[in-house]
Formats: sequence, C-alpha cells, structure tokens
Amino acid sequence: MSDRNNVNNVTQHPSLGEGLGGPVTSSREGLGGPVTSPLEGLGVPSVVICIGRQIGSGGHDIGRMLALDFQAQFYDREILNLAAKESGFSKEIFERNDERKGFLRSFLHLPYSNNTVGDSFYQNNFSQEGLFKFQSDAIRKEASQGSCVFMGRCADYVLRDFPNVVSVFITASMDARISSVATKLGVQPDEARKIIEQGERRRAEYYNYYTGKKWGSSECYDLCINSSVLGLEMTEQFIVDFVRKRFNI
Repeated sequence: MSDRNNVNNVTQHPSLGEGLGGPVTSSREGLGGPVTSPLEGLGVPSVVICIGRQIGSGGHDIGRMLALDFQAQFYDREILNLAAKESGFSKEIFERNDERKGFLRSFLHLPYSNNTVGDSFYQNNFSQEGLFKFQSDAIRKEASQGSCVFMGRCADYVLRDFPNVVSVFITASMDARISSVATKLGVQPDEARKIIEQGERRRAEYYNYYTGKKWGSSECYDLCINSSVLGLEMTEQFIVDFVRKRFNI
C-alpha cells in the first residue's frame, strides 16, 4: 500500500464532489519515472472504473488513488471540459447543469464557443438531454482510448456495453459524512446534513432520470463498499483487489 499524504482526512466537496485537501499524492511518484500500469503486457488493454458516491464518503479521493494505481486518466468535472469541446458549446452551460435532470430553461443568453454546432443537438434546442448526449459521447470517447476512472455522471450506464468496465458505489455512515462535511466547510452538523441530503437528492434524480435505475441501489453496481469501515486507503486497496480479480490480472 502506497504512503499517501494523510488522505484519510480528505473528504468530498458537497457540491462539486472534489477533494478539499489538495491533490492526492503517492510515494511512487518521483522515484525514477512513470508508474508501470498493472495491465501492461497482460492482455487487458485497459480498465475503466465508474464510481458513484455519497457526499462525504471520500469517493473523489478514492477515485484519484485508483487512477494512480491503474495509471488511468481521472475524470470528475474534467469531463465537462471535454463535452464542451466536443459540442462547441460554452463550458458554462455544462457546469451550471452538471448532474441535474430535466430540460434546460434559463441559459439561452449564454455565449457559444462555436456557432456551427449542427442539427445533432436535437435540432439546436437547448435541452439537458442534448447536454447529456454530448457528455456521454465524451465519456465513451475517453473510455475507448485507455484506462479511465469516471466519477458519477451516469458513466456506468453510458459504458454499460463496454466489457472492461467495473462499477463501484462508495458509501459511508451518515455520522461520518456529516462530520467530514461539517469540518471541511466550517458549518454546523445540522447544516452539513442539509447539504448532504440536498446534494444527494439531486444526484439521485439525475441518475434515476437518465438510467432508469436507482442511484445507490446495490443491484445497479458491481461493488458497493462502506469507506467508513476500512478508511479511504484500505477501501481503495479493496477495490483494487476486486478489479484485479474481476479481470484476472
């Protein structure tokens, strides 16, 4: 197990799903060149890990550690940049509608980054279904090019026909999540609980709307794991072992 800088104390940002303690580092970095992929030369061209997570569970940081261990590209909000480039639409449109279901109603005033988008965007109607399609196309494109770790955004559903995908849902006890969010954001426990409940309601609505499945339900994922039982590093290592056994690598 690699020695990472106090990663067990890092939690998710409740609105963006990003770690609040800076980048996760590994003792393997800076020790004589790039880390060798565990898949190299083993007949498995790439592995794609799709992670769903509860707010405050540490899923974002676990995802970053997995990307290190599998020499994979890591995509959380980064996928919004790719979707914007693919579509020619402003990045702001994707950011303001990130993981929100329903039709886009209030962004007709936003600028284009390219005025020649074409008819593929639902006859140029501004809709979140159209944004979801562009985002899904970007996810599929990146997954087809090599090992990736995707955070949320229905990536497990978008890549359901890819044979090299593992879907994981990371949870934690409510007390642990409230404590993490309250500490990192400097709010009271009651406010932290509201942030969690509101954020997870939005995530569930988005996931359920586009996939026809139930966000967080064990039957929708290959593996569900409680990070508050083992801690972030040991949870990540458990997932690594699971992925290696899944693909016999």
